[in-house]
Amino acid sequence: MNLRASWRAAGRNETVRLCLFLLGCLLIVVTPAVAILPGPGGIFTFAGGLALALRNSAWAKRRYVEIKRRWPKIGSWCDWGLRRRSAKRRGKLVRTAKGKSD
Repeated sequence: MNLRASWRAAGRNETVRLCLFLLGCLLIVVTPAVAILPGPGGIFTFAGGLALALRNSAWAKRRYVEIKRRWPKIGSWCDWGLRRRSAKRRGKLVRTAKGKSD
């Protein structure tokens, strides 16, 4: 088994996914403590925690979608920061719609 296949298999393991989700939650909780330190560490800590939580939890994804629906501007910034494919696809649709209306 090559390395890529073993990583994919680990990602399907529920115990590994739960641990990664908990690590993401821990990073989000620790962010305010890291933010008081000099430098941009808080931003990266929060982004890493959010990415781990969203990647490994259906519950977190549902909450994220609710937030995006309520506050679309915040959701678009999060999508941009996480480099989500859905954000790229929506951006492309918006650009083509603007081109057709001109």
